[in-house]
Amino acid sequence: PEECAVFHCRGCWTVLGDSLQLCGQEPPGLGVLICFKVTSDVTWEDSLLVGLEGALLGCAYYLLSCRSCGLAVGFSLYSSGSDLAYLRGLFCFFKDSIICYLLKNQMIIEASKVNFPAVTLKE
Repeated sequence: PEECAVFHCRGCWTVLGDSLQLCGQEPPGLGVLICFKVTSDVTWEDSLLVGLEGALLGCAYYLLSCRSCGLAVGFSLYSSGSDLAYLRGLFCFFKDSIICYLLKNQMIIEASKVNFPAVTLKE
């Protein structure tokens, strides 16, 4: 509870999730916060996208969007190589698409500047 934060859409400030749902450490090169649960204001289409470059090269995923303004706020992996397999079915918020509201000191801060306590998923 000491480190609790609420995740907001950068575009319209809609609440998308919170730090109590964080469930994994950020993989190198992705710039994401990994959550196992999000609010109903996070939507995704039935169609899969395929990564053509970067860390998601060859991965199939659903693009997550903000229901209120339509901003792309993250992804949920459907299939991937073994290096990202632990992310399948989880919700990954792009750090540059969300803003964090820190409850303890009532501050608004960029998600990329917040260091949450280490959380690990069991293999």
